[in-house]
Amino acid sequence: MNARVQPTAQVDPTAELGDGTTVWELAQIREQARLGTGCVIGRGAYVGPGVRIGNNVKLQNHALVYEPAELADGVFVGPAVVLTNDHYPRSVDPEGKLKRGGDWEPVGVVVAEGASLGARSVCVAPVRVGRWSLVAAGAVVTRDVPDFALVAGVPARRIGWVGRAGVRLEQDAATGEWVCPQTDSRYAERDGSLFEL
Repeated sequence: MNARVQPTAQVDPTAELGDGTTVWELAQIREQARLGTGCVIGRGAYVGPGVRIGNNVKLQNHALVYEPAELADGVFVGPAVVLTNDHYPRSVDPEGKLKRGGDWEPVGVVVAEGASLGARSVCVAPVRVGRWSLVAAGAVVTRDVPDFALVAGVPARRIGWVGRAGVRLEQDAATGEWVCPQTDSRYAERDGSLFEL
């Protein structure tokens, strides 16, 4: 393993870290977690047991990624983002007994290739955040986010489209296509979904 782990980080011996991955101070990587190559895990970030993280993923400081989350290649998770894992969170059962690991079934957040989650956003499992989408800072995602969608608010709603560069797309009045002002890439919208041309 050619990964860089700061002395104050906690990485379980059963976790797998890909080549070139860096784990910064006070981060915790739990048992059976698997991280790809070139990842950056920021100060105080948490990666739960069995979480799957692709290549070139960035978890900024104090991001919390609870099992059984799955993050694809190129995902960005901003500072203090939370990916939840309990659809019906309770500390105790209906009789008042403290719940333990086997007393509930975790549900996960899936974040697709290239998607970005802005600072302090929350994804309430189970949800899927689509490819190259952008979740605004402070948003609360309670339902699936389409590919290339720009979502904001509480609860998060689509307010536009973004391209692979993360820049808000502009609509071409002549063709109706969506265009990235940075890369000139073009997209078509059909039935509430966006497709690369």
